Amino acid sequence: MASEAVRSTHVSLAAALAQGPPPAGNLAVPIFAHGTLEVELYSPRGHDPQQPHMRDEVYVVARGTGRFFDGATRHDVGPGEFLFVAAGQPHRFEEFSDNFAVWVLFYGPAGGEESAGTGS
Repeated sequence: MASEAVRSTHVSLAAALAQGPPPAGNLAVPIFAHGTLEVELYSPRGHDPQQPHMRDEVYVVARGTGRFFDGATRHDVGPGEFLFVAAGQPHRFEEFSDNFAVWVLFYGPAGGEESAGTGS
């Protein structure tokens, strides 16, 4: 029996948080994957040790507050806020609350997508 293509998925924040800590070697909990898209839930504790990533990524703050350092500027962030980080760009979260959690969406090829001249 052939498996059916994924047409839709629903994952609540509570369900993602209930999956527990990240697996060994990961900073975030894998939640969903489809094609080049990988969705994770990142809940740093104490400090954010992440390094630049090989692919473009999007963050959506799910809960808590903090500051986002984009390699040059710091931005206050809170629930519902959207952040884009190009592949290879240094970045991290700072001064975040104990309940801080962000959805992380990695997509596209290693090295990032080429700019099409729109949306930036």
